[in-house]
Amino acid sequence: MTAVLSIYVLMWPVVVAATLFVISRGFFREWAEARRNGHDLV
Repeated sequence: MTAVLSIYVLMWPVVVAATLFVISRGFFREWAEARRNGHDLV
């Protein structure tokens, strides 16, 4: 039971890191495309 709870608790930083990575990757891709096209990001 302790191992299951440990895995459950340690899983959340991995989920948060993966989510942050996906959001950041999309943001930087859009930012680079806007710079190439000479547009504002917003």
